[in-house]
Amino acid sequence: MDREAWRRQVIETALDPDLPIIDTHQHIWMEPPGAMWERYTPDQMMADMAHSGHNIIGTVYIDSRAHYSELGPEHLRCVGETAFAEQVAQESLRRGGREAGACAAIATYADLMMGHAVGEVFDAHMAASPRFRGIRYMTAMDQDLSSDHWWAPQGIMKDPVFLDGFSELASRDLMFDAWIYHPQIPDLVELARRFPDTTIILDHLGGPLLIGRYSGREEESFVEWRKNMAALAECPNVSVKLGGVNSSTTGWSARDLPLPPSSEKTAEIQRRHMFTAIDLFGPRRCMFESNFPVDMVSISFTVLWNAFKRMTADFSDADRRDLFAGTASRVYRIPIAG
Repeated sequence: MDREAWRRQVIETALDPDLPIIDTHQHIWMEPPGAMWERYTPDQMMADMAHSGHNIIGTVYIDSRAHYSELGPEHLRCVGETAFAEQVAQESLRRGGREAGACAAIATYADLMMGHAVGEVFDAHMAASPRFRGIRYMTAMDQDLSSDHWWAPQGIMKDPVFLDGFSELASRDLMFDAWIYHPQIPDLVELARRFPDTTIILDHLGGPLLIGRYSGREEESFVEWRKNMAALAECPNVSVKLGGVNSSTTGWSARDLPLPPSSEKTAEIQRRHMFTAIDLFGPRRCMFESNFPVDMVSISFTVLWNAFKRMTADFSDADRRDLFAGTASRVYRIPIAG
């Protein structure tokens, strides 16, 4: 059974279909970067927007390490990804209707280990798209994880050259998407305090780990994650994405299960972490994400957004508007009609 057929074993109708949603974390892969993932083309992305039953009014395109230019200086080839995302955004608007709003904001890649010279790359990204908002630099690492989950040298967020590159963001009003695991959150706290004028978005709930040394120690992992998140929440320049945790590192991946989880089951498993993050940061600094197509290995688009809606069913209308679209609109500077 292929993955799409596996997901179709659990079909749900979208809840609260009129609630506006900005999906704050999506990738596009014409070809998957690894055997565990699937293709996710612009047409597939817009099909999810149009046919999921949810009111997806915008998406944020995030660094996919794909679509780079094949010509020009090596350090500028990553700008090809921003140009690609801009083309997708324009095609989305041309189609209109439920397919409009794709790639409404773009955060791609630049090598911060260039130091101050990375400013040239930032400027080229900005010239390639008016929707360019900043970068994601994959800093995730943990000594217990295999190289499949390790994307950066240990302590990179303290490296003086990295810090020189990071310092080039604020003057351009650009932001930083941080992908880390929860033991690294103290390093991000230090970074946020060092650069209080730079907007930082913490991806994937701060990467709670439930494997390696945390295997079988879920409560200890949660307590440590919460302590670190509480310290980060004291930094007013940091917001957090709620999602991206249907993965092997959290232990919540459904990839090897005979049936995908329902929205009720997903909400039950993830509610404590989600609610804790919302309590610490407040709805105006939290935003939901699908992390498609990465999380697609565990759950369908419609069911995932139903899970988020079930978790927040008792929230006020104002708080739900922030969590599903308002915070993303403010942080990523995405206009909402009306």
